[in-house]
Amino acid sequence: MKISITDRGTGITREFAHAIGAAIRGRFIDIPENMGTGYITGFSWGKELRMMIRNYYLKEDVYIERTNKLEEGQEDIVFLLSGIFPSILQPDEQILPEQANIMICKHAVSSVLAMPSNTMFGSVTIAVAKQYLHQLFGKIDHPVVASVLEGKDNFVFETGISTAIINTASGMLGQPVPETLESHYYKLKCEELLCYVFTMLMQREIVPATGMHIDDIKAIYAIKARLQAKLDEPPNIAALAKEAGMSEPKLRKLFKQTFGKGVFEYYQSGRMQEAARLLKERRLTVSEVGYQLGFTNLSHFSRVFEQYMGSKPKKYSKT
Repeated sequence: MKISITDRGTGITREFAHAIGAAIRGRFIDIPENMGTGYITGFSWGKELRMMIRNYYLKEDVYIERTNKLEEGQEDIVFLLSGIFPSILQPDEQILPEQANIMICKHAVSSVLAMPSNTMFGSVTIAVAKQYLHQLFGKIDHPVVASVLEGKDNFVFETGISTAIINTASGMLGQPVPETLESHYYKLKCEELLCYVFTMLMQREIVPATGMHIDDIKAIYAIKARLQAKLDEPPNIAALAKEAGMSEPKLRKLFKQTFGKGVFEYYQSGRMQEAARLLKERRLTVSEVGYQLGFTNLSHFSRVFEQYMGSKPKKYSKT
């Protein structure tokens, strides 16, 4: 299903609900049974801050193309915190988990939102006016933070999530406070999440940031998708650069600027996260996981896994 929505600065939640035939229940939008299960909810605090919670899965692919019609001078930065809620599904249901990460970009960059079928979405999206971000974090002296606050050109930064983010997000589910306090409560939670996001940005290796053309952003994310789809094959930088239509140095620079890791480090980290999932959720043996992810030497697999996950795979699978 392809949905075209116009965002005039108040969010796209209700337009999305109308497009899929969802029922509106107060501030909750319930996904209809024929489309999936779960809900969307959110709050808006004027033009300075908006928040949307997605906690659902869909039975068919949905693509939202958003046209931005913000007021002149309104510049929003979007923070998409994905995969931060526990699943609402039963363990035996064959639904894929959403990849856990944080994406930060200018409002215009997030114009296409892809929602694959049979994927559990548990995310918080926060749209913040740049002026309001300056009020909150403008005194922080850090190059990556400055790139977010001052960026005039398009940019994307992506990072992992932390335990603090997961804990804060869990307090946003349901109705934790009386209705009269909800707006104030959720605004504080949004600002708390933003504090943790900027904490993680300040821990990144400092890489000189440059503005990115939208085509370069698409190419970098196509490379990311390719790495994730081929976890049993080490990346070939030359082939990836040719496919992306850019030089190898440019590819390496933009990839590290976006993800905070080099191409191979990102690939290896994703490989170990998938190994952890297969050991814990699928209950595969160490040898099954190692061979499935392209390792021919299980001792090497064990060493790499311990380097990234803090314990050997056999011990990890039993804890």
